[in-house]
Parts: sequence; C-alpha cells; structure tokens
Amino acid sequence: MAGHPEVTIVHSSDLHLGTDDSFSERDRLANLPKVLDAALSVEANVVLLAGDSFDNHRQPVELLERAAQILRDYARPVVILPGNHDPLTPDSVYRRGGLGEVSNVSILGLNVDKAVLFPEFDLEIWGHAHFDYTDMSPLANPRPRTTRWQLAAAHGHYVDEARDPNRMIGSWLIHREELLATSADYVALGHWNQSIAVGNGDVNAHYSGSPEYTGTVNVVRFKKDGSVEVGKAQLR
Repeated sequence: MAGHPEVTIVHSSDLHLGTDDSFSERDRLANLPKVLDAALSVEANVVLLAGDSFDNHRQPVELLERAAQILRDYARPVVILPGNHDPLTPDSVYRRGGLGEVSNVSILGLNVDKAVLFPEFDLEIWGHAHFDYTDMSPLANPRPRTTRWQLAAAHGHYVDEARDPNRMIGSWLIHREELLATSADYVALGHWNQSIAVGNGDVNAHYSGSPEYTGTVNVVRFKKDGSVEVGKAQLR
C-alpha cells in the first residue's frame, strides 16, 4: 500500500568479532566499523546483525567495552540476534562489557524480548536468540504481523528437503515451510559464510554471508509502493 514510509535495513551476520588469529595482527573488531560505515553510506534506518557477531565468549572485557563504544558512537538503531557461537549463556559476551546497556542497541532475548518495534517506520523485527549450544528451531512459532513491515531474523542452516522426524542431529535447521509461515517481508538469515537467497522466492529470504568472506552487506529497502528491494553495499 502506498503512503507508508520507506525503510532501509542493512543486514549482516557472522562477523565473528574477537577471532583469535595468532598469525595476524589485525584488529579483532575490524569488521564492526566496516559494517556500520556501509550502513551510513546507504543511510540505513536500522542495522541487523543476524547471529555470531562474536566468535566466542572468551573475550576480554576491554574488547567488549570497545565494541560497546563503537556501537554507542554509531548512535543509530542496531538489532543483534545472538547465534550459536555467541548464545545468551550466563558467561555471554552480551552480559559483560556493557553491550546490553547501549541505548541504541537491541539484543533479542536480553534487553528486549523476541521482537523490536520501530513505530516511526511501522516496522517490527523479531527472532529467536540462541540461549545455549544445543539444537533449537530458529524460525519456530512465527509472530503475527502487527506492523506494515515485518522482518524475521534467524540463525541456522537452511534445508530445502522435507522435514525428517528421524533426523538425530538438528543443526539449527530452517525449512522452506518455516520461511513461508513467517509471511515476513524479509527473512534475514545468518550461519553461512556465503551471501545467497534461499527458498522458492515466495518470501524474500537471504543469507548476508560473513563480511570477512563476501566484502559486502545486504541492503534491504522496503519501498513506499509495498515492494521489497534487496541489494548489496561494498565494505571499505
């Protein structure tokens, strides 16, 4: 329907901040400002990080405090979905270093529940955080739509085949019927390093890929005419 505000979302995932690479002197937070700079370049209204923003919980508080300051300085809305590498365990990076206290940052499952509302954009972003390292269903129990625009975030492994009730290892599976059940305008996926669209096209569902490998972020534009445009922005 025409007349609704146009909204621009930058979707990234799998930044794996804090990766301990003893063969490199690179800044272990380098991907974060690159993603945020890309968001500024396309004038994004919201940045969504769809899981594994941090590589693990073995991060010094100093690094977490610096990450919190980078996000604070960005000053625009950021939504973070904890993934299988950085779940909301008692020792989670998100419970240390003040990340959950940054006013412009919403961490699903921590300082917000399962959804974030942006009334000024008539937008809702929802997703199920990983709370531990065990299997879970990233897109179970989709939320009814309450806003013009709805974005679902999920961190897991997409499979096209039918659900197998005898499968022993789940690996955080996401099935095509679960994408369809969301009826979301866009499904932001994390867990894969490559950037790719999945599903049959009835729902806009995309992995952004890891910026370390792709050199890009996904740029999702919810247009005034009701269409959804998905593109990419290069990292610098």
